[in-house]
Amino acid sequence: MYLMRFATLTTITLTLVSSAFAADWPRWLGEQGDSTWRENRVISDIPVGGLKTKWEAKLGLGYSGPAVANGKVYVMDYLRESGDIANNAGAPDQLSGTERVLCLDEKTGELIWEHAYQRDYMVSYGSGPRSTPNVSEGKMYALGAEGDLLCLDANSGKVIWSKRFSEDYGAQTPMWGHAAHPLVYNDMLISIVGGEGSVVVAFDKDTGEEKWKALSASSQGYCPPSIITHNEVEQLIIWHAEAVNGLNPNTGELYWSQPLRPNWGGSIQVPRKRGARLFVGGPSVASLFQLENQSGSPSARQLWKGNSRSAVYPVNSSVIFTQEAIYSVDSGTSALTAVSIENGERLWETTEPVLADPNQRGRHGTAFPVRYKNTDTYYILNENGELIIAELTPKEYSEKGRTQVIEPSNTTNAGGTRSVVWSHPAFANRTLYVRNDNKLVAVDLDASSY
Repeated sequence: MYLMRFATLTTITLTLVSSAFAADWPRWLGEQGDSTWRENRVISDIPVGGLKTKWEAKLGLGYSGPAVANGKVYVMDYLRESGDIANNAGAPDQLSGTERVLCLDEKTGELIWEHAYQRDYMVSYGSGPRSTPNVSEGKMYALGAEGDLLCLDANSGKVIWSKRFSEDYGAQTPMWGHAAHPLVYNDMLISIVGGEGSVVVAFDKDTGEEKWKALSASSQGYCPPSIITHNEVEQLIIWHAEAVNGLNPNTGELYWSQPLRPNWGGSIQVPRKRGARLFVGGPSVASLFQLENQSGSPSARQLWKGNSRSAVYPVNSSVIFTQEAIYSVDSGTSALTAVSIENGERLWETTEPVLADPNQRGRHGTAFPVRYKNTDTYYILNENGELIIAELTPKEYSEKGRTQVIEPSNTTNAGGTRSVVWSHPAFANRTLYVRNDNKLVAVDLDASSY
């Protein structure tokens, strides 16, 4: 009897310890939305012979990254039926096809359910949905490229509620499609919508009822809504085509607004906060703001703005803001770049982890840096489908290893034709989940597997 009890307790203990090492990736950029991977017992370098593939699942077109939650993987894709994809940044592709939300088994890749609907596209770079699903409390929220916002039962795929931005709010689809990942905040789902007075709309996350709406702009842009806290006051940060704004997330009340107009309406990457400073950057614009809160009234003032010799101007690549530096890929040079927090000075830049040929010239080179805990170690998926482990410090980029995990299946004509993977991966339960336009791949990152 004692042995049986001991064995049972040991099993329970091991299960609890094992689960403590694992973590889901239920939305874009991880559970906390900060591009940080917090699991233990993961690989710290690339093993000889590369990494093991757990499974592959067939997919259609899409830039939508995977989300992983409660034993399931969620992703969106597009099955094109007619029309050509030109990848012309200045003109839309006209396509007919089916947009889908898929739910797969996390361990096997087998399809659990799908939700599909006919949807014509008229967006530039028309290779499928852009937004990563958001999974929360048994529901899954998905946003299609033409503005279909869906709330589905995460287990069955049943539609709970839905919105069509063009019909419900008179929103025009931006040139590169709706791309701002929806945000769950308390009892609301906050989404970038568009239309007069409705750049951002907060919906009841369970019923879809509108709670509030706010802001008007020439274009809603592509930047996801995000929550920051400064001096114990929460703020909803919205960057549209004309300005970066701080709002009361409960009511939509505008706290402050600072003009910041990126080229082509390209407000894309989420602003990043460190301490009392907020970095916002995109095509042609980069600024660091000081957050203030005088007499309970939040505000912001500009500390510096970038010029042709300073800062970093991200488009596809997310931003990392540490206590020491700001890191991202510059859209003009395609170089992973480190920037001084104090004045925007470029500390170093390199195309080595971004472009297939580091000597190649091209714009909008893409790599997705994910920080490992609170360290200088980063896991980087680049546009060539390589996983790189490297250390980033204000002094240098130091690569520890790289390996091919998926093949580029799309192309870009930005500064010359290149084959690319432009979809942010998920790091969940010691596994890398990464997709191209043909498949989703699960790659083993458990240190005990090698």
